[in-house]
Amino acid sequence: MQLGMVGLGRMGGNMTRRLLRGGHEVVAYDRDSSAIGRAEQEGATGASTLCDLVAGLHAPRAVWVMVPAGDVTERTIDELAEALFPGDTVIDGGNTYFKDDVARAEKLSARKLHYVDVGTSGGVWGLERGYCMTIGGPAGIVERLDPLFRTLAPGPGKGGEAQNREASGSTDAPDPTDVAGSTDTLGSADAHGSNARKGYVHVGPAGAGHFVKMIHNGIEYGMMQAFAEGLEILRESGSDRVDPRHRYDLDLHDIAEVWRHGSVVSSWLLDLLEISLREDRDLSAYSGYVQDSGEGRWTVQTAIEEDVPAHVLTASLFTRFQSRQDDSYAARVLSALRHQFGGHVEQKPNGGGP
Repeated sequence: MQLGMVGLGRMGGNMTRRLLRGGHEVVAYDRDSSAIGRAEQEGATGASTLCDLVAGLHAPRAVWVMVPAGDVTERTIDELAEALFPGDTVIDGGNTYFKDDVARAEKLSARKLHYVDVGTSGGVWGLERGYCMTIGGPAGIVERLDPLFRTLAPGPGKGGEAQNREASGSTDAPDPTDVAGSTDTLGSADAHGSNARKGYVHVGPAGAGHFVKMIHNGIEYGMMQAFAEGLEILRESGSDRVDPRHRYDLDLHDIAEVWRHGSVVSSWLLDLLEISLREDRDLSAYSGYVQDSGEGRWTVQTAIEEDVPAHVLTASLFTRFQSRQDDSYAARVLSALRHQFGGHVEQKPNGGGP
């Protein structure tokens, strides 16, 4: 197929390369002319403006927008809407808030333009590993674009434990009895016609794709926090605060590695953790300042709207906030109150008194 790609950063650039390697034709645009040049070296056709990009596409056109969520995406799609023609399709593969998708689809529909939202997961590994995608939009349009999704997706049997080992640099052969490591290729779709086993699926109308991806990222926050807390407990078992009889000097990299082989908590996140610990066992290159990109907040907001208790997801989000407060006023208030009502002397981080 032919596709216009707007945004050639870490995700958009690699997606362009994967599509080109899969035999598709890509007309590429980015505000950074050097990014356009790199895409051209890979075989894409460069465009100097959005209007040039549209002019380089055949009807019915499809343009994939892969730029930061928010005002940048909104302005880009508004400009595209002015240049596109009835019957063309805009695809947003960024991390847009699903309610904005619904409003955007309605606005584009008035211009007789189609809108598809794609929750895209895969990060910097996606070029080789493929991208997991949850797709929202009109079923007929999604079906027409299927060759693009099929090329970008991991494919059947890809992205499980076997591929996780490959991505993490392990040369161990998967256990043939391990279902998680199976490369089963039973048919091109599930029995009910879904492409989920290939790593992409149409989940519903406009907004549904990004809604599912939003919840995916909220769950990811909780899983990451669980690993972080668990490893800190393991690490602190060697602390002088622990009774010497119960003190352990543990190799956290070895523990992460052994968990990757047959453990219930084995996952791609654990594979990535093993890589980090292999490269830097003390993680000394990191400050511990943890940013959030918005989806965790939206997940918590949605839980509130739906009256769904989300203890883990909410706590993991708030922990990220706390990580950015080296000198938290709230913590100082707590310490002052403990001193006032109970005479508790504040302990310094090194264990000493004031």
